[in-house]
Amino acid sequence: MKKKLLIIVPIFIILVIIVLIKIPNNKKIEKFYLEDKYYDSNGLIKIDSNTYKDIKKESYLLFTYNNYCKFNIPCEDIFETFSNDNNIAILSIPFAEFKKISLYRKVKYAPSVIIVKNGHIIAYLDAESDEDLNKYQDVSAFTDWINKYIYLTKED
Repeated sequence: MKKKLLIIVPIFIILVIIVLIKIPNNKKIEKFYLEDKYYDSNGLIKIDSNTYKDIKKESYLLFTYNNYCKFNIPCEDIFETFSNDNNIAILSIPFAEFKKISLYRKVKYAPSVIIVKNGHIIAYLDAESDEDLNKYQDVSAFTDWINKYIYLTKED
């Protein structure tokens, strides 16, 4: 009996793991609005860790950056173009200041754009991920990514 259990239990565990891996993640993304003050505005708005305390529970886009850029096209140019084209302001914070705020617990690398809803990270670009590279280099790809999460025009 013990020999059968030693065979059956690992097989069962492996099957459960396979089933869990194969189940598609159909988690529907629910779009949301940023705070009104970020619409009908554009450009990158510089903040620091002290300023962050005033907005940390809001919904916003946050760009954290280093003093250097490893990309062919500076990603700041891509994000600023998105901001100007869509009339949506993006908050920006140097990575040294970003390390002082709570969002750093989840986002460890810069540059990144973080989508925040009511103070919680919904999504972010991962500077270490090849999958996100096009979003750093192409305004259209970046816009498509942002548009999956937020409404690009203010609620009327």
